[in-house]
Amino acid sequence: MRRVLDCMVLLVLSAVAFSQDRSNARSMVISPYGIVASSQVQASQAGAEILAHGGSAVDAAIATNATLGVMEPDMNGLGGDLFAIYWDAKTGKLFWVNSSGWAPKALTIDYFNSKNVTQMPESGIDTVTVPGAVEGWNKLHERFGRMPWKDLFAPAIYYAKNGFAVQEMISMDWRSSETKLKNDPESRRVFLLHDQPPRMGEVFKNPDLAKTLGLLAEAGPRAFYGGEIAKAILETSRELGGTMTAEDLEEFAAEWVEPISVTYRGWKVYELPPNGQGMAALEMLNILEQFSPAKAGPLSAEELHKRIEAMKLAYADLARYNADPRFAKVPVAGLLSKDYARQRAQLINPEKANCDTGAGNPPSSDTTYLTVVDRMAISSR
Repeated sequence: MRRVLDCMVLLVLSAVAFSQDRSNARSMVISPYGIVASSQVQASQAGAEILAHGGSAVDAAIATNATLGVMEPDMNGLGGDLFAIYWDAKTGKLFWVNSSGWAPKALTIDYFNSKNVTQMPESGIDTVTVPGAVEGWNKLHERFGRMPWKDLFAPAIYYAKNGFAVQEMISMDWRSSETKLKNDPESRRVFLLHDQPPRMGEVFKNPDLAKTLGLLAEAGPRAFYGGEIAKAILETSRELGGTMTAEDLEEFAAEWVEPISVTYRGWKVYELPPNGQGMAALEMLNILEQFSPAKAGPLSAEELHKRIEAMKLAYADLARYNADPRFAKVPVAGLLSKDYARQRAQLINPEKANCDTGAGNPPSSDTTYLTVVDRMAISSR
């Protein structure tokens, strides 16, 4: 059986033995049991060890994701969401999971009007939605996991309890958030060392997160949505003036969804549908397909210019049209049509950058990345 898992915000491949140079943004660990690729080599190793003990690609991806949440608290964690693509080579089927949490029911337009807020805030408690990652892990593990749930969190618990050396890029991110962290007493206590962001190579521990992960491992995923962890989430929300309730957490469930896709130079490329951001990647490919590849190569100024301009156009459309399809009509088919891509491609000037990119008008029609491949996927080639 061949199994591949792509989680948004994470890319994992399953494995065990060596890493590649840092010119690549992913730290791969490769072994006879598979390949794991993530942005932290220890997280990749955590997934690889799961594979070595008989775990599936999903088991390894969960272990990797949980470990990344410890090592990259600015990028992902238990409070985040999860989008996943899973491929089973035995059946030749792809499976898609959307586990992005919804807003609290009481977070209504009337609520914002009562606070004289006319636009969605960019920070603060009113930006917090129900965390979806744990429920997404649960859905995937129920269907494709092989190892016991509690065994998947041992690496993350170890690093949270005993500490890890902070990596260079994460250290820079941490420093850039210093002011924000110091403005909140709890963030200051948890995430600063001697009242300063940890420097590269400093050992950072998070014993509170270790406790939370331990509870999650022993009590199971629903403890996050209805047990001791849920109580702590709700207590914090109330202290900060939030609207989240026990019902908001208890009622949340991840969804198995149908994909969206385009063909790019003969390849069929799949992504998750809105409210995910995958349609932007597909639109970029459609736009780039309108041009011949640069003769100077993929890293030439000519080629990079086209890619950057295509990204501007696709992201402008994403910002304008992406929404929850249960509450808004998202013109996915129009945005992904080849005719629309030709229109957008005409806006790319090969000699000049577009500094004022706006959304287009598509034809009407009805977000940390990781990847894991287990050895059965490799042996099936």
